[in-house]
Amino acid sequence: MPRYGAERAARRCALIDMGAGHDHGSADASTSRLRWALVLTGGFLIAEVVGALMFNSLALLSDAAHMFTDTTALAIALAAVHIGRRPADDRRTFGYRRFEVLAAAFNALLLFAVAAFICFESAQRLLAPEPVQPIGMLVVAVCGLLVNVVALRILAAGRDTSLNIKGAYLEVWADALGSVGVIVAALLIYTSGWSWVDPLIAIALALWVLPRTFALLRDTLHVLLQGVPQGTDLSAIREALCDLDGVVEVHDLHLWSLTGNDGSLSAHLSLGPDIDGDEVRQRAVAVLEQRFGLHHVTLQTERTPCADREQAHR
Repeated sequence: MPRYGAERAARRCALIDMGAGHDHGSADASTSRLRWALVLTGGFLIAEVVGALMFNSLALLSDAAHMFTDTTALAIALAAVHIGRRPADDRRTFGYRRFEVLAAAFNALLLFAVAAFICFESAQRLLAPEPVQPIGMLVVAVCGLLVNVVALRILAAGRDTSLNIKGAYLEVWADALGSVGVIVAALLIYTSGWSWVDPLIAIALALWVLPRTFALLRDTLHVLLQGVPQGTDLSAIREALCDLDGVVEVHDLHLWSLTGNDGSLSAHLSLGPDIDGDEVRQRAVAVLEQRFGLHHVTLQTERTPCADREQAHR
């Protein structure tokens, strides 16, 4: 049989996985960042709850609620990193890395719930104002802001490479803003005696966080729905593959991401007569890697129409 005779009778497949190894260094860095941020926020949470009850501040309690969600989110994010390290098995052939995306989605839903709770409690306080101790509020809020700033610096390096850390970062960032709001409320109450400022600041902070929470939830859902990774032009990839010598048509082109910062591609390449399929695949992989940064690629070449495609057009 000629070298490519089998290719004329049936389709040939090739899996080119140039990124099969997991980046454990990145995972270790994420674990370290999350662990330190968890220690800081969890440790201060207790002090803030005690302070909110002692000084009767709803804004401070609102900030403590944010701190609680920070602690919960960081714990979930840390667990997701550990689970995501598990290797693929016969039940989950893609592995467990998407647990990080699920954790980010959970954090977004948690933020929505906390914002709704704060708005409800603040509305009740506006209808029935209560006296607040501004000096105690101020001291606790300043300490909380310092803790949040340190946690933000720890998490900042990983927020652009992991939706999981991005979710935790937004949680802490929202809490830092909450601490600023509590400081402003404490100063206003101390200088003017306006106790209604306390719940008003709490409502403003809850509403301000919502757009960013929605953006995080949108990004996680995009990944979970196998959407094309952001910043990747699928039409440009299709055009680049079609421009390869010997390629007649590109179909069944799919591009998705497991965690939001990676990309996996599969495609069928229809070839002209007497075209070296192995050579075409090698050139295609080089183009996908160099121009589009795709390292996990599955390409299938064919000389006869794809059976599935033929049935789809009947």
